[in-house]
Amino acid sequence: MKLIPLIVATGALSLAATTHAADLDAGRQLAYTCTGCHGIAGYKNAYPNYHVPRIAGQNRDYLVAALTAYSKGERTHPTMRAQGEALSAEEIDNVASYLASLREAP
Repeated sequence: MKLIPLIVATGALSLAATTHAADLDAGRQLAYTCTGCHGIAGYKNAYPNYHVPRIAGQNRDYLVAALTAYSKGERTHPTMRAQGEALSAEEIDNVASYLASLREAP
C-alpha cells in the first residue's frame, strides 16, 4: 500500500513538469520586452554605457528571485521594478523558465 502514494505523487510531479514546459511559449512572449536591454543578438543593449547583465541561460530560480524582488521593491532599479510589478507570479515563472532554457540571447 505504500507504493500507491508514491505512484500518485510521481504522477503529479510528471503532470506539473509537463504543464510547466508548456508555459515556455508564454514566457517567450512575455520576455520580448527583456530583449531591448538584456538580449539583442550579439549581446548589445540599448544602453552601451550602462552594464546590463546577460539573462539568457541564467539560472531559473535566480531569475524568479530577482524579478520577484523587483516587483516587491526589494531591488530598486526603476525600469526593472516596473517590469516586475507588471507580472504575476505565474508570469515571472514563465519568463524565468523561458530565459533559463536559452543558450544565446533571445
